[in-house]
Amino acid sequence: MSKIKKVGLYGGTFSPPHIGHISAAKAFIDKEKLDELIIMPTYQSPHKELSGSVTPMQRLEMCRLSFSDIDGVSVSDREISRKGKSYTYLTLSEMMSERSDIRPIFLCGTDMILTFDKWYRFEDIFKMADIVYIRRESDELITEELKAKTQEYISKYNAVVRELKTEPINISSTELREMISKNEDTSPYLTKETEEYIKKWNIYQTK
Repeated sequence: MSKIKKVGLYGGTFSPPHIGHISAAKAFIDKEKLDELIIMPTYQSPHKELSGSVTPMQRLEMCRLSFSDIDGVSVSDREISRKGKSYTYLTLSEMMSERSDIRPIFLCGTDMILTFDKWYRFEDIFKMADIVYIRRESDELITEELKAKTQEYISKYNAVVRELKTEPINISSTELREMISKNEDTSPYLTKETEEYIKKWNIYQTK
């Protein structure tokens, strides 16, 4: 019998991918002892509207530039190639139909875990994957809310949900898009390659 591989799935709009995403990916691999990690940029997120002059293929390329130096990481165009709304249920179903030797572990942020029971076929997602969430803040009110919500998922849906504990990096893609549009220095938050790509293609510039 072949060994079941722990495959991490880290999805998002990644517009743009930044040091917070990179730090989360490294912590995910390390703390979950992943055999591999797949970065999965969405084509169209069901949960948020994208702003800024950026295409799905540009976000895909920025992910390739940002995560290329991390061992065991690949960037997938699965959701971008599929087009339409990028439902996690469909992605996991496709992955598991192709590979019988994996147990997916899905990484998401605080805002996503608090609304996970609003996701498309979330109960099926709970059956297919472990859910790991990472925080970008340390608000005690949110801590209590997270505990309650996590316990609800575990007791009501028999879900496997846990926190990925790591030092928060308090920067968001929204803040970076605003900084880029104002020609502010983003070098502390982006890889050199990603920053150069954004400048080359004039991404996120206010028209």
